[in-house]
Amino acid sequence: FKAGVKEYKLTYYTPDYETKDTDILAAFRVTPQPGVPPEEAGAAVAAESSTGTWTTVWTDGLTSLDRYKGRCYQIE
Repeated sequence: FKAGVKEYKLTYYTPDYETKDTDILAAFRVTPQPGVPPEEAGAAVAAESSTGTWTTVWTDGLTSLDRYKGRCYQIE
């Protein structure tokens, strides 16, 4: 990747995730641009709706990403 940019789906697409009673659930309707896989588009929405950014930042290590990040876990 150029300029340190990572694919969102590497962190925010978790198809095996099982929801918890404490999770806040939301559904989005997304139409990916041509050439963008649905998993990447869904993961981008999850990331940008929570802790995501387009590059690595130094504050990533200050909080529990697994606890606070949004997740894309189901695509229809």
